[in-house]
Amino acid sequence: MWWGVVAALLANVLYSGGFVLEKRALARLPAVTIRQPARLLRLVLGSPLWIGGSLALAAGFGAQLAVYATLPIAAAQGIFVSGLVLLVLLSARLLGERTSGRERYALAAILLALLMVVLSLREGGPGADTVGREAPYPLVLLVCVPSLAAGVWLYGSAERNARHRHRLPTTGVEYGVAVGLLYGVSSLAIKGVSSHLTSGGGLGGALLGLLRSPYPYLLMFTGAFGLVMSQAALQRCRASLIVPVCTTVTCLYTAVLGTLAFGEELPDEPLRLALRVAGIVLAVAVLLAMPKHDTAAPPSPTGAKELTPP
Repeated sequence: MWWGVVAALLANVLYSGGFVLEKRALARLPAVTIRQPARLLRLVLGSPLWIGGSLALAAGFGAQLAVYATLPIAAAQGIFVSGLVLLVLLSARLLGERTSGRERYALAAILLALLMVVLSLREGGPGADTVGREAPYPLVLLVCVPSLAAGVWLYGSAERNARHRHRLPTTGVEYGVAVGLLYGVSSLAIKGVSSHLTSGGGLGGALLGLLRSPYPYLLMFTGAFGLVMSQAALQRCRASLIVPVCTTVTCLYTAVLGTLAFGEELPDEPLRLALRVAGIVLAVAVLLAMPKHDTAAPPSPTGAKELTPP
């Protein structure tokens, strides 16, 4: 089980580094939009820095497979949230992004939530945590399909609101929630893939069973739409805010619905149960505390100074 904790922390490093590299690459590219997906892909695939960030994210995906094979879903999400601290530090150092006082308090709360989840883990003996392996496919689709539709709709709504001339500059909370829903579905699909690959019965049988499941097709959908949506949002908004919101939504979605879908039981000891539930509640509070608007408009992309009348 503790190897799963190490794999989760490694995934945090890879994901945080990958997002920062992609954000830095996108800052050097012309404006991209989800209405021109082919142009967006052509631009990002021509950037070596962006490709490096994508490779880091892909490696984080591999580490996540190992996490779901060894840790309960709710516990894994509590550890994944801790990667937000590293993300904010890298954003400040490499991207020059400044965080507000409220955001710094939120990061402290995230560290506390991580500690609560880790303390709630138990390996071996009575009351040990169990890792779910199977989920009914109709239940998975019943959970995932409406979530995908809600994420795409919410992103479109955020796009329409952002085009209003006199609207305050957005921090990206709406974008983060929308992409977080897609990545939440992706996280459930990764859990399903991990369960199939570790179920035994030989590699051939595992691959055949995987192809008969909805998981690879959910991954393809979320991968394609998530790529286009996240890159457009990441270029417009601060990585130090949009990625934490996205990660928090993804973790909460996976922890709650994944635990129910895969039949994983929460700790039966009152103290461990309180620690794990409190960690999840604290993560919700972090999301609600995030500001929805920046106090100042972003700098003009051309760098031109505005002329004021005398």
